[in-house]
Amino acid sequence: MRYLPHSAHERADMLGTIGAANVEALFSAVPNSALKSFTLDLPAHSPEFLVEAHMRALANKNHAAGNGPFFVGAGAYRHHIPATVDHLIQRSEWLTAYTPYQPEISQGTLQMLFEFQTQVAKITGMDVANASLYDGSTGTAEAVLMARRITRKNRVLLSGGLHPHYRDVVKAYLKDDPNLVCLSPSPEGQGDILEQIDGNTAAIVIQTPDFYGHLRNLKAAADAAHAVGALLIVVVTEVVSLGLLEAPGALGADIVVCEGQSIGNALNFGGPYLGLMACKKEYIRQMPGRLCGETVDADGNRGFVLTLSTREQHIRREKATSNICTNSGLCALAFSIHMALLGEAGFVRLARLNHANAIKLADALARVTGVSVLNKTFFNEMTIRTGKPADQVVEALARKGILAGVPASRLLPNDPEVENLIILAATELTTESDIAALTAALSEVLA
Repeated sequence: MRYLPHSAHERADMLGTIGAANVEALFSAVPNSALKSFTLDLPAHSPEFLVEAHMRALANKNHAAGNGPFFVGAGAYRHHIPATVDHLIQRSEWLTAYTPYQPEISQGTLQMLFEFQTQVAKITGMDVANASLYDGSTGTAEAVLMARRITRKNRVLLSGGLHPHYRDVVKAYLKDDPNLVCLSPSPEGQGDILEQIDGNTAAIVIQTPDFYGHLRNLKAAADAAHAVGALLIVVVTEVVSLGLLEAPGALGADIVVCEGQSIGNALNFGGPYLGLMACKKEYIRQMPGRLCGETVDADGNRGFVLTLSTREQHIRREKATSNICTNSGLCALAFSIHMALLGEAGFVRLARLNHANAIKLADALARVTGVSVLNKTFFNEMTIRTGKPADQVVEALARKGILAGVPASRLLPNDPEVENLIILAATELTTESDIAALTAALSEVLA
């Protein structure tokens, strides 16, 4: 997007239209403590082509995922995205200019959303799915609010294996509500969340595979929660795992939230991402976001419409089920196309390739002196303990051109329990030469 600065005359006209005497008056509601009290060290203006050259030089300093061995995961995963996906999402049938409130001119988009919901419901094992949310973390927070509405209880337990970013987003939504209980990190196992459930609990939130890569016992968690009238919310940050693991719905989950980035959506230096949400049919009226339904027109022809949509922007904010008024439509389209290209058999095969490469990675890491693999169970991600601080190890490996995972301390600062832990992921793109390069360099760094 080009930046076109306004002239002093244009700024004066805009201020006059809204009744502000000057820019300071426009921002008078901002407290002084929040205002900038220092001078920005920025260069003087430059010609556009010089600025572009400077920005390109900065961008070239990035070490992208495809530039060498890459084992970063922790909620964002590098997978192969077929070129067909990018080609199809640009077809005119999908380029609806605005929200598909007028179904007669939005059938392409609406049918895609209906198919997307069907795919999400199938892989999660749930009755119904919505037409997507912003991402997995905000979806988790919406699921917590949804569980509170359903149970009319307030106490919520967040597992120690939940991604720290997801935990922080839930805390932001609930504004540090004392009824929100965040359990301590549990890098080596299931944790004690089941012992914390009581009659006042609205829901427990469990991620599987969890932040450290462990697979969680969802059946036991569902039984414990349901015994006291609480709900089980299952979070999945690596949606490819659902091609191999038993669906959360089959194990008793009430609400399932996933980050859908892995299918159809490249890493893109941090976004945009895609929130998936599915639930049991009896909770459909408490589910936030959009829902697309199938119907027939006046001539009996099959058609699609938005349904149950009067919960957000159409009614007063304080009475709305949710104030999420949109969805990640383009990312949902990419997800749906990629899933259609894979098919059920392809999705399962993709998951098996991920797990097979993760086994190779775990076996290789276990042979490195000074490294111990914490996981007894994993899908495509695992946690290792090293003999040196993890952040130093990862930085040393980065200097060798190897992106060796995420130090747990980066997301859990000031926690000595995770100082030496590194979370690594292997996908279908991980090669044996990548693993060999990692283990050789890791041996040197830890020597």
